[in-house]
Amino acid sequence: MHRLKSLIAKMKQKIQNQDALDYHSKGRPGKIEVVATKPTSTQMDLALAYSPGVAVPCLEIAKDKELVRKYTAKANLVGVISNGTAVLGLGNIGPEASKPVMEGKGILFKVFADIDVFDIEVNATEVEDFVKVVKALEPTFGGINLEDIAAPECFEIERRLKAEMNIPVMHDDQHGTAMIVGAAMLNAAEIVGKKMKDIKFVVSGAGASAISCMKILVALGASTKNFLVFDSKGLITKDRKDLDDIKRPFATSEKYETLEKAMNNADAFIGLSKANIISQDMVKSMAKDPIVFALANPDPEIDYELAKASRPDVIVATGRSDHPNQVNNVLGFPYIFRGALDVNATTINEEMKLAVVKALAELTRTPVPDIVAHTYNMPNMTFGREYIIPKPIDPRLIYTIAPAVAKAAMKSGVAKIQITDWDAYEEELRGRIGIENKLTRIIVNRAKKDPKRVVFAEADNLKILKAAQIVRDEKIAHPILLGNVQKIKALIKEYKLGLENVPMIDPIMDELHQKEYGQLLFDKRKRRGLNKAECEKLMRLRNYYGSAMVQTGEADALISGLTRRYPETIRPALHTIGAQDGVNLVAGMYILITKKGPFFLADTTVNIAPTAEDLVTITELTYNAVKQFDITPKIAMLSFSNFGSTDAEQPKIVAKAVSILKKKHPEMIIDGELQANFAVNPEMMKEHFEFSDLTGHTVNTLIFPSLSSGNIAYKLLQELGAMEAIGPVLLGMKKSVHILQLGSSVREIVNMVSLAVMDAQNKEKK
Repeated sequence: MHRLKSLIAKMKQKIQNQDALDYHSKGRPGKIEVVATKPTSTQMDLALAYSPGVAVPCLEIAKDKELVRKYTAKANLVGVISNGTAVLGLGNIGPEASKPVMEGKGILFKVFADIDVFDIEVNATEVEDFVKVVKALEPTFGGINLEDIAAPECFEIERRLKAEMNIPVMHDDQHGTAMIVGAAMLNAAEIVGKKMKDIKFVVSGAGASAISCMKILVALGASTKNFLVFDSKGLITKDRKDLDDIKRPFATSEKYETLEKAMNNADAFIGLSKANIISQDMVKSMAKDPIVFALANPDPEIDYELAKASRPDVIVATGRSDHPNQVNNVLGFPYIFRGALDVNATTINEEMKLAVVKALAELTRTPVPDIVAHTYNMPNMTFGREYIIPKPIDPRLIYTIAPAVAKAAMKSGVAKIQITDWDAYEEELRGRIGIENKLTRIIVNRAKKDPKRVVFAEADNLKILKAAQIVRDEKIAHPILLGNVQKIKALIKEYKLGLENVPMIDPIMDELHQKEYGQLLFDKRKRRGLNKAECEKLMRLRNYYGSAMVQTGEADALISGLTRRYPETIRPALHTIGAQDGVNLVAGMYILITKKGPFFLADTTVNIAPTAEDLVTITELTYNAVKQFDITPKIAMLSFSNFGSTDAEQPKIVAKAVSILKKKHPEMIIDGELQANFAVNPEMMKEHFEFSDLTGHTVNTLIFPSLSSGNIAYKLLQELGAMEAIGPVLLGMKKSVHILQLGSSVREIVNMVSLAVMDAQNKEKK
């Protein structure tokens, strides 16, 4: 119960309860839906999908059950199944209350490994009842992920199902953490020069996860004699009468009354128990080059910073994403099931789990992709004390771990399918989930590494305040709130937002800065029709005031536009800050997050009828912006014609811009003028325009010939395609200024703030 209260208190610090409830209930309730993968628009489609056409594959499967993989979704379908007896840190809350967690687990399977999931919540706490239900579901699924089932029942449930079912079964709470701990421990041991068989372990916690961690360490060479394990009753010793068969192998003959005494001269500590039970003195008492895995969540057994400060030679890992060396189950479970499904494995065996461990350990020792290093603002990220396990966003995970699992399944004789072309398999895995589909997480993670001061020009709006709280709590940005201070404080109090200590400024009341900032504006606009009094008066307006804060360095970025028309928001920034040196215009770019990866669209918000020279500048700005995400821009210059097929003025302007860009930037992957359907369809491009420089490439950047075409296109795509949009991203400004779309959601505001912080980081470097 104490752990439950602690977790709820932690949640309240981060988010409002109503926000979480709204997230799960608004629109379609829940987080998942079933989506058709075949056409269903005509009567013929429906006849093929159901009666009478469906009878044909049914009869084929009846003759050969293995054909179910060919004609149904089974080969890519995992059941995430729980009885709700040990949900997160919430305890035995029941199967209904576990459903939001199981839906979330399904999302992780899909996002990281393109595996479809049905979540199943079973009202059965007895082992026999639970096993009977799950076993009966075997015809439906390609694999079973058991989740949040209490110990010791979980051990027997998994053992029974593995023995009695002919598909992969794994209890992730047992083995997920264990695989990551095994890989991290292998690397930590190598760094400190210790052999696994000699390491003396102290373990706090003896639940499902802890037991599995110890088992996998033994499989990697550790000795059971070198474990001192503490459960809720103290040290697990051979003379205890309350031990079951699960704990008994790790019982010791040694006598230690306290965890503190056991830690003396220990080589490694593994905590899977509760917060703040380890002190700095205990870490100091450990042997040379100690290894501390404090994995309790959300608060570890010892705070990361405290552990690091205790002694310079310690290696520390936690379960938290805001510190180095995060032990995260998502590094394992999506990929072990991906590999198992792809070879139609009949089980997940020890060989497959060890393959995950070794592949993760080896991947950590290889050069880190730029996109990962840049995201975490660690350009020199290399194998060492601060990097003993890969990051969850590493794009190599799916095509490194899944093949290792598949090979282990084949070698150990549990694979029904034999992969022979591993290069083709790797390419298939790359196509399933690319790093580009993780762009939003990359932006947020990069922002967190160096948060900036962001001015919110419309802070007396509830959406803005909610977003400000999120970016502050998530350490994405340091908000500065502009507006009527009394109204801001009233909203904060009414909605319990916890922003009382954030800077709040009412520009109307700040006469001192009105004069200072007015002088700044006057110096820029005195030959453009403005006198000093008018400039000071304009500084009473939030967008002028906020822009001046950014221009003078009192803030790093400005966010505005939620309640005002675009021109009213962008004009003050242009007057006060201005465009980059050498740039004669600014442009607006939208990022659309699709199943095929992100698409970058420009200009969508600023230039009504660009000339060829304007299109060149817009393309250059967009090209540089896309590269900041560590993505190679592949650019299609769009029109209503293909390579001169129409003798009209607008296509000629686009063709001229392409010609200039190719001469000016021969390194660019670019072509046009081109119709949009050809641009986004590589097969059509190759069939009809094999001569094009875009043939053989997948276009990700679209440049529109006019504002009307760009604006209409992104709005239609966003609404009809049900895809996430980030934008408009303002390109070409000297400082980080970004304009919200009118009526943006809190989520969209948070994304824009993250991008504004990232933009400010890049501008600061330049």
